[in-house]
Amino acid sequence: MSTDSRHPYEDLTPDRVLDALQSVGLRGDGRLMALGSYENRVYEVQLEDAFEGHPSVIAKFYRPGRWSDAQIVEEHAFAAELAAAEVPAVAPLALQESTLHHHGGFAFSVSPRRGGRTPDLDDGEALEWIGRFLARLHQVGAARPFAVRPALDLQTFALEPRDWLRTHGAIALDAQGEWERRCDEAIGIIRSAMSADCARIRTHGDCHPGNILWTPDAGPHFVDLDDARTAPAVQDLWMLLSGERPERQRQLAALLDGYEQMRDFDRRELALIEPLRTLRLIHYSAWLARRWSDPAFARAFPWFGTPDYWRAQVHMLEEQLEAMQEPPLAV
Repeated sequence: MSTDSRHPYEDLTPDRVLDALQSVGLRGDGRLMALGSYENRVYEVQLEDAFEGHPSVIAKFYRPGRWSDAQIVEEHAFAAELAAAEVPAVAPLALQESTLHHHGGFAFSVSPRRGGRTPDLDDGEALEWIGRFLARLHQVGAARPFAVRPALDLQTFALEPRDWLRTHGAIALDAQGEWERRCDEAIGIIRSAMSADCARIRTHGDCHPGNILWTPDAGPHFVDLDDARTAPAVQDLWMLLSGERPERQRQLAALLDGYEQMRDFDRRELALIEPLRTLRLIHYSAWLARRWSDPAFARAFPWFGTPDYWRAQVHMLEEQLEAMQEPPLAV
């Protein structure tokens, strides 16, 4: 399988992580723990001396070549705007007058550690609470546009990934023709849906339950704005919906009960939920293929690229073709 250039994460040793932190004035005590992240490398590091009351910090080392420094700094600025507006999002610390640092060939940032668990999406009150905070996040997101971070669109999430998979021979031959036909059918429907005149704002971009930390007293707070993009507001809602249609309808109603206490929601965007889900499905396969030279991917996704994987993708695209032609969820 053809892949992107190899990224030198194998050289990101514990000593190098600690040296990077020391370069910005933070001294680790030698204890660090790798956290679950594939796109970047993220570590919780215990400090010898607490920094601003934090006994440990989260050090994030960005995948080389994915974002420019300007795009990362714009993400950090968005997080700082959210924090200033008292939206519960974790923003990187400003160390030595900057939130973005470089050491040993890596760009990195340092954030305070926040505790919490994945929210219970069967709890209507929790969903309503999340909806209120998402509306506040979007109030900030709508205040101004991104200047250098890209948009979530058909070109970058479907057309380009499809063409990359074709030209790099990543699709199993016995499923390639059927996958391409189903993908092209889906793209036609998505193109029509995405032409709707809905507002595009700055969004979290990857607001799945794993990127929300929940505490019973404080409720939700949002982490990992790495995928922040310009998109319709519904992009930050649909990944919180799961299960059969009645269950998703109930979850959506609870989210919007909270959301619309703080901000109007354009109900036309509900027709974008399944097209956005299909975009993510297409993009995901290309993302895995492009990262295959990273040893962490082969360990975590050993089933990727097999004939069974691609037959399953064909089946999921067929399901999405049906879903995109059903009436959208309604509240």
